[in-house]
Amino acid sequence: MNEDDRLQQNIQRSTAHHALKQVRGIVDKENADDAFKARALGWLLRYGWLVILILALLFARYLGVI
Repeated sequence: MNEDDRLQQNIQRSTAHHALKQVRGIVDKENADDAFKARALGWLLRYGWLVILILALLFARYLGVI
């Protein structure tokens, strides 16, 4: 194996390593987005009914039902 072959292999390895780092960054960002969406959905399922109830009471008060 001559010097050019080793240099070419190092360049390819470095390029592949850089590409994998970029892909990992993209995957980490998507995972963070998915985790945020899951937390938001959990919050909405836990407390969303309460917000709807308060809005319904305010609307009923506005209409004069209560």
